[in-house]
Amino acid sequence: MRLRLAGILLSCAVWGWGQETNPDIYYQLSPDAISQAGVPKGEIKGPFTLPSEAYPGTQHTYWVYVPAQYDSTVPASLMIYNDGQAFMAPEGDIRAQVVMDNLIYRRELPVMIAVFINPGRRPDQPEPTPSNWGDRDTNRPTEYNTLNDKYARVIVDELMPVLYKEYNISKDPERHGIGGSSSGAIAAFTVAWERPEHFRKVLSNVGSFTNIRGGHAYPDIIRKSEKKPLRVYLVDGRNDNRGVRPDGSYDPTRDWFLQNVRMQQALTEKGYEVNYAWGIQKHGQKMLRTVFPDMMRWLWRDYGVSTDVNDKIERSFNTGKKPE
Repeated sequence: MRLRLAGILLSCAVWGWGQETNPDIYYQLSPDAISQAGVPKGEIKGPFTLPSEAYPGTQHTYWVYVPAQYDSTVPASLMIYNDGQAFMAPEGDIRAQVVMDNLIYRRELPVMIAVFINPGRRPDQPEPTPSNWGDRDTNRPTEYNTLNDKYARVIVDELMPVLYKEYNISKDPERHGIGGSSSGAIAAFTVAWERPEHFRKVLSNVGSFTNIRGGHAYPDIIRKSEKKPLRVYLVDGRNDNRGVRPDGSYDPTRDWFLQNVRMQQALTEKGYEVNYAWGIQKHGQKMLRTVFPDMMRWLWRDYGVSTDVNDKIERSFNTGKKPE
């Protein structure tokens, strides 16, 4: 009875008595996610298919974003997005390629190659889409939510060698980032956790650090493990999935917001570079409309900068060409 009453009171506190307001409507698309006049546009190449040895019988579809400023003689940084179709959707909530166009042009990001990679699937299974991320008909639940190194093998051992052959990408792990939403976010953290010698930056939105396949154990694992050289930005909303069942009972291990807060606390206590933003969004990507550009700026804030007062290049927009 007490748990049921608590659930009723929580609903009333969030929505108001008799008022049904969707908290997601207040997150408007950032100007950085809108194409701006005069900003050079990068190219999205693909789709490409990556056969998987880590998960035999499956393949991963991916696309590669190449910024207009890419110079094959200069090593570029790298950012990988799980659930790539959602991060690159032209009319989606993030439009990562547009954000990168704008931020690279203003020298708020280094020149970087980006990869949008979808969950693995068998050839007979459908490709994930913005309306169906593939939880019921692809390998997404197994790949993304399991706490082992198998998906890290897909990224590091299968994808990275292909990228290195095609593009001049820095081998410095400080210049490699990976991100995702929901299960894609815990998968991004797992890749960096398992392979910090390859990835150091993690972008996490509504991360599923919950008991889908034991992900709620991460805070305790972090506290008990030797500190790793990772930088992590967490985003979640108070109206994310909260672990209250239809009968009113509560499972804290299935409370997305609680478990994200626990992740932030564990990382902070251990001395990690961690930033976070707690909003009011539901389980989804609406908050990234607003905060995604800032997440990218913070994660990549320490790339090279010149303080030479005579450095005209440093004060110019990054067109990829030397100013006259």
